[in-house]
Amino acid sequence: MQTPDDSALNLDREKGNFSYDVDYAYDAGVGLSEKTIDYISEVKKEAQWIRKFRHDALKIFNEKPLPLNWAPKDIQNVEFDKIRYYLSQGQMPSRDWEDVPDKIKETFERLGVPEQERKFLAGVEAQFDSESAYSRMKEELAKQGVIFMGSTEALREHPEIFRPWFGKVIPVDDNKFSALNSAVFSGGSFIYVPKGVKVKQPLQAYFRINAESFGQFERTLIIADEGAEVTYMEGCTAPRFETSTLHSAVVELVALKGAKIQYITVQNWSNNVFNLVTKRGWAEEDAQVRWIDCNIGSRLTMKYPAVVLNGKRARGEVTSIALANTGQVQDTGAKMIHLADETTSNVVSKSISVGTGRATYRGLTHMKPGLKGCKSNVVCDALLINTNSRTDTYPAINITGDKHFVQHEASVSKVNAEQIFYMRQRGIGEKEALSLSVNGFINELARQFPMEYSVELKRLIEMEMEGSVG
Repeated sequence: MQTPDDSALNLDREKGNFSYDVDYAYDAGVGLSEKTIDYISEVKKEAQWIRKFRHDALKIFNEKPLPLNWAPKDIQNVEFDKIRYYLSQGQMPSRDWEDVPDKIKETFERLGVPEQERKFLAGVEAQFDSESAYSRMKEELAKQGVIFMGSTEALREHPEIFRPWFGKVIPVDDNKFSALNSAVFSGGSFIYVPKGVKVKQPLQAYFRINAESFGQFERTLIIADEGAEVTYMEGCTAPRFETSTLHSAVVELVALKGAKIQYITVQNWSNNVFNLVTKRGWAEEDAQVRWIDCNIGSRLTMKYPAVVLNGKRARGEVTSIALANTGQVQDTGAKMIHLADETTSNVVSKSISVGTGRATYRGLTHMKPGLKGCKSNVVCDALLINTNSRTDTYPAINITGDKHFVQHEASVSKVNAEQIFYMRQRGIGEKEALSLSVNGFINELARQFPMEYSVELKRLIEMEMEGSVG
């Protein structure tokens, strides 16, 4: 795969801190009610079963309480009645970049999306607020039967593929936020890779929030048929507003027999965004699902990528990096559910707490009774930069059965003062020395990101270290 130069992905926090005044053709207004659901369904011209699905989900959302018994306290500050749940210029996703509305096109050009597509991607989906504005895939993939389009289009054009798995990996009533997404979902990606097809270059989606007091609720479904392989990358940004913004996505991955799915996320939301996401993969016999996850932005992130290992010798992996700066809570982790013999799970998590930031690992490893020969490995490492930084670890391990191998390792450390002193004695400034130390802490995991992400990831962490000395 061709890799771009160091500036290929613009993850610089300030480069995403801009917005445009947009005349929205469709606006569901403020607050969530049955009228909101009907408005979204009418605008999208949905089938009756989808409208019913939304209304049933809204009822579940209203009935489920916030998880106050375990979630970070900041979750109480989400003001659902002050959010705008659907905004759109009425655009259909364009296949030609020149046909994208001017302000949307300028937004993604400033973020570098067209350049990324030209250099190293097999396809791009670009979502602006509630709807996709641009969707394109290389012709040779389409000839192989690969489908890559927005979820709205897929529900309409490929219901025979989409509907059997829609809401099956993550049921509507899984949690309060999966119910919320199911009620108001719009946008997101649908990918289907036929049997034996191996997509060599990544497919990417870019999610952009432009409006103030807005909620983005994309829904993504990726299906890799038997023996198929695909890598999907997503990036996300939003400008900083004084008011809160809500992002609550649902992502379902389905890896059938012998298939491989790799899902890579660099989350760089602004610090007014509540990022409450449900992500889960389903792995059949000999299949592999791998999440590579980086969480740097947002006010509060609650995200625990999961893999249900449903077939013999299935494998699930989560590799995650989280950085919590002052005013941020990164509550992240992983869930591995072993339902078949000889399944394997591997979780490696590293977190960094800066200033008064709080990073939390929350994980679950579960092996169904009666299984044999399963393997699980969990490693959680946390780095504290300042005396007021905080980190917490809440692992849960439920194991029954025979001849299993289970390993859990966790460590908490502070920045090595002797190491900083050593670098300063050799002419390196204190800020640069601290950045080198932090990047050394995450370097092993950063190398697992594609080159076009890992270089900018380290640069972004260096920016986060500014002002953290002392």
